[in-house]
Amino acid sequence: MADIVIRRAREADLPELVTLFAADDIGGHGDTTDEGAFDDYLRAFNVIDASQNEQLFVAELEGEVVGTFQILFNRTLTGRGSLAMILEAVQTRGDMRGKGIGGQMIHHAIEEARRRGCRQVALTSNMARTDAHRFYERLGFAKSHFGFKMKLK
Repeated sequence: MADIVIRRAREADLPELVTLFAADDIGGHGDTTDEGAFDDYLRAFNVIDASQNEQLFVAELEGEVVGTFQILFNRTLTGRGSLAMILEAVQTRGDMRGKGIGGQMIHHAIEEARRRGCRQVALTSNMARTDAHRFYERLGFAKSHFGFKMKLK
């Protein structure tokens, strides 16, 4: 899909992003389009937008947000002090899946990792997202670790 524009997210994108996350019935993140929750999203957006180590992107088609992803940069002592990218919150709007948008978003993230000299790109995916797992494997990602999470609230 050649007409896709991938760009940094703007505050004006928040309503579309919130709608995209709230439509995710697998993630279980508690996202909602309830207007009372909007300030939570706005606060988070402002923190991400101001960060040197985090960036939030959207994929846009004909002026509409059709996908999103977030990248985080993590410097560790392992790997001789190397830099890694963590790819998070990859979402393509339900009616736009299968059109190559997700692949373009992932390739954009990988190119940014290369530009910054990262040694690897890591991501996690909900175990129930078997279609997403096949998608990531087609793009060259390998299942290499088990992930563990502890919900605190």
